[in-house]
Amino acid sequence: MDRQTILQACIDLQSHVAEVARQEMDSAQQQSNDYGANVDRYDSYRTKMMRARDMYAKQLSNANASLRVLQELQRMPATAVAGHGSVVLTDKQCYLLGIGLGKVLVPYDAAEGQSQTTVYAVSAQTPVYLALKGHGPGESLIIAGQPQTIKEIY
Repeated sequence: MDRQTILQACIDLQSHVAEVARQEMDSAQQQSNDYGANVDRYDSYRTKMMRARDMYAKQLSNANASLRVLQELQRMPATAVAGHGSVVLTDKQCYLLGIGLGKVLVPYDAAEGQSQTTVYAVSAQTPVYLALKGHGPGESLIIAGQPQTIKEIY
């Protein structure tokens, strides 16, 4: 497992989220259009469809913003200490620092005996990010009440 593989898995996940949001936004717009002419200013069905469209448009915007951040992280070089864009492997978890996607399942090399591994993508505002930032391999720290030792940073 390497940094680029993890970032690509996150990009694939966000691309899927963006595509689903786009499809749902288009569907809500189409349903509103198919409903017919606006006959009443207080038409609750049309209002419901427009709210759904706006909600999916916001989700699409957020997914596209996350994609831009991930693409920026791909261009950043790896660092020796944990920081923005680092992948930090501890004795208990694997973290991607820089974007809040939560739990991401990353396809893994079958030769290693695993089909996928779990990576937690955390944003800079989280306590996990703040606990890891600036630390290097071999250092022990407490993350979410659990003692962890950093094994690798890439």
